[in-house]
Amino acid sequence: MSNIEEQLGERFALMEERVSELREETGSGEPFAPYFQSMAVFLLSLADICKNAISGVQEEELAACEARNAMLYADILPEHYGESYANPAYAAAVLGEEFGGVCALLAAHVRSVTGEAFRGNLTELVIAMELFVEICNRFEEAGRGGGLPDAQEIQQAVYWYFHDYSEIFLERSTRRLIDPEEDFERRIVMEADLSDPCYLYRYGAYIGENERGLSAFLQTLSQKQIQAMADTYTEGYRIGFAVTGKDLSKKKTAQIRYPIGFERVVRAAVRNFENMGLDVTMLATGTSPNKQYDYDHREDRAYYLDKAYVERALEVRRTYFEERKALAAGFAGPAVIEVFGEEPFSPVSKPEAFVYSKKQQQLSVYEMGQAGELSNRYLKGEERSFTIISYPVPAIGERFAEIFAETVRLNTLDYALYRDIQQKLIDVLDTADRVHITGKGDNRTDLYVNIWKLADPAHETAFENCVADVNIPVGEVFTSPVLSGTNGKLFVGQVYLNGLCYRNLEIDFHNGMVVHYTCTNFATEEENRAYIRENILKHHETLPMGEFAIGTNTTAYRMARDYGIADKLPILIAEKTGPHFAVGDTCYSHEEDIVTRNPDGKAIVARENAVSALRREEPAKAYFNCHTDITIPYDELDRITVIQKNGREVELIANGRFVLAGTEELNGPLDA
Repeated sequence: MSNIEEQLGERFALMEERVSELREETGSGEPFAPYFQSMAVFLLSLADICKNAISGVQEEELAACEARNAMLYADILPEHYGESYANPAYAAAVLGEEFGGVCALLAAHVRSVTGEAFRGNLTELVIAMELFVEICNRFEEAGRGGGLPDAQEIQQAVYWYFHDYSEIFLERSTRRLIDPEEDFERRIVMEADLSDPCYLYRYGAYIGENERGLSAFLQTLSQKQIQAMADTYTEGYRIGFAVTGKDLSKKKTAQIRYPIGFERVVRAAVRNFENMGLDVTMLATGTSPNKQYDYDHREDRAYYLDKAYVERALEVRRTYFEERKALAAGFAGPAVIEVFGEEPFSPVSKPEAFVYSKKQQQLSVYEMGQAGELSNRYLKGEERSFTIISYPVPAIGERFAEIFAETVRLNTLDYALYRDIQQKLIDVLDTADRVHITGKGDNRTDLYVNIWKLADPAHETAFENCVADVNIPVGEVFTSPVLSGTNGKLFVGQVYLNGLCYRNLEIDFHNGMVVHYTCTNFATEEENRAYIRENILKHHETLPMGEFAIGTNTTAYRMARDYGIADKLPILIAEKTGPHFAVGDTCYSHEEDIVTRNPDGKAIVARENAVSALRREEPAKAYFNCHTDITIPYDELDRITVIQKNGREVELIANGRFVLAGTEELNGPLDA
């Protein structure tokens, strides 16, 4: 044992003893004593879990695994969250407005250490215990005098904790992205008995009906079916490199991001990647136990975020990447399996929750931009690719098995059929001066999108013919609009973006930039605009239209309508079910100067806009590090009309149906 490990062990022993005392003590007085006692009980549970992980002890009985998982997450489940100290509103009501927020923050942070305890990460458990003890001691000291601690002292304790340990937190996330020696998930996937559901509980994540149901359902599939799903996924990744002319043989590592319960497919995918010469890192994700809890704590950093903290965090990232340039250079990009089907979520905005000030919003934008620049410098965008595929979870309803089978079919549609039909759309779109998009009924969309003008139409194209490679399933055609002359209103009656619901979302563009936005989620215009600014604009004053696309996967649209799951589709599938428009960076962010070609051999030249062109002189202003697709479904769409330079108009879609010669086959699922 090294001196560092010995010192860490001594710190842990001291903290475990002190937290055990706090479990029984009431020196902090009412109403704080019950809060600190409950936190102490939780931390001692994590201590036992961490010790078992370090010694290699694993729970063998399913009932015990389930009971432990229930104990760890019961407090924040929706049915209990109303009386949880992790709920900022409840904490403020019980503990007072002055300290309720920081107590809820501390409860959430301690809870975030759960996964680290299962990994045997003693360091993060010890420092969390030390912060807890420090805060508790301050309340006890003040309580002995009949008062409360100074709020500024508590804030400083939290501030310096996150400042001093930012190296640990940030290095951990980056290391697990690029370093295959971080093999916690891989050992579960490749070594566990996947027929025994006990393995699900080794992650330390919340295990609900979705995780249990996915794992059990995949057990019913043959190995041939599992292998076919893995092949679709990894082949999309390989093709992503091939079609963009990137050399996969130069890379060493891919990151598999997957939902807990999908381990049988992931195990097969690991072997496929090995056959490509790639090692893997992994990131396992579970469905959230409570999305309102996540939303309430989304900006907890507001309690301690300032310029010094941001600069420290950026320096930590810079140092880590510089010291591990070889690992970073070998990173090929993420291969993502995502899930859909949970009940749509509309958040409640709580005044007790921490939110960024105007200055902190600006700091957050600055940090995101600088961090994105650092990542692209070391994880070179022009050399890496990705793939993403999606499957339903049992929460989608009683017809889950049917929907799963239909999604598998959707993910393996005939790409050649879509390639050829989409080429007919592109042939006309390449003649466009502008494209006019209008909604019908209550949809108020009325947009003119300016299209890149081709210098050599025989060898160039403005639109990418997107089949099933990096974005599975097929199909769409997309371009980076010319910002100048792109004007009008985008409207969608209801849409779910990154898990959040937007009702009557309305965005106005002038010369390609967002100039106005609103929705009807909340009672006041101020709340509606703040919601969009935070979650779509990502705190930027404005964003450009980074993409205009026409989704052609009418089969996906029909699946959504037949099963009543349109509101549950992920963006990955939803964007293929109608025209969509992205706000943020273009699809070619950081890859503008790479020549890629469509299947017909034409070079795709509409790769930048007036904002991303700033990368040459002012790179800090060229990228926003966000890209959010907003789709108009076919049933809200009236027309898509190509307007040529001579004023001639050619309709691609009329009354929500494809009318261009050679594309009519796409109407079959719409009319079924």
